Amino acid sequence: MNSATVRNLLVRGMLAGLAAGLLALVVAYFLGEPRVDAAIAYEEAHSHEHGVEAVSRTMQSTAGLSTGVLVYGIAFGGIAALAYCFALGRIGRFGPRASALLLAAAGLIAVYVVPFLKYPANPPSVGDPDTIGKRTTLYFLMMALSVLLAVATVILGKRLAPRLGNWNATLVAGAFFLLVVGLAYAFLPAINEVPKDFSATLLWQFRLAALAVQATLWTSFGLVFGLLAERLLAPKGAESSVTRAEARATPVAH
Repeated sequence: MNSATVRNLLVRGMLAGLAAGLLALVVAYFLGEPRVDAAIAYEEAHSHEHGVEAVSRTMQSTAGLSTGVLVYGIAFGGIAALAYCFALGRIGRFGPRASALLLAAAGLIAVYVVPFLKYPANPPSVGDPDTIGKRTTLYFLMMALSVLLAVATVILGKRLAPRLGNWNATLVAGAFFLLVVGLAYAFLPAINEVPKDFSATLLWQFRLAALAVQATLWTSFGLVFGLLAERLLAPKGAESSVTRAEARATPVAH
């Protein structure tokens, strides 16, 4: 893949990331923000300190949220597009659109779902401020481990395929991934700092909203970027010209 193609895919990835960020923003605003407001209300009701906010809650939930999600979407799209350039043709004989969807699904699982199941997202007022550094380190450690394991799983599956066949190789590689992730879950320290009187319903609604935001981001990126990548790598005009050339070259029986 030449540098011009990589550059074009990078631009398309950033545009797809922006589009995915817009959809994720809608989900975050309507599903996530009401839960954040409820968690903040709980925190204010149980706190004796009432300082002045540097940034108003209205600004945080509108302009702040929009800026954060959209900038994240653009950066995320660029990084995912570079990963796509590397993965295309190396993960199997899939077309540009199918490869984008597979990459998005694998990314959602490895980058978010696996770390989320061990260290799920928490709303404001949940968590000890003194352990934020430890919690952040453990989360990113779990994320890095999950991504490396996902790459190792693909490599293992491709190497086993000639001997075991694609189906059996996929099962063995998947079992390897689940086994190592399970060991990581068992040996990495657990963190449970949820206050006893915090609403369990609110906690899980917030976590499901966070999961919905990420699922929307990755899924919409895979769909949009797959379409853009297919138009670049396999334009319909080229396919039509090849089809016409083949039709002219094929003799017709009389």
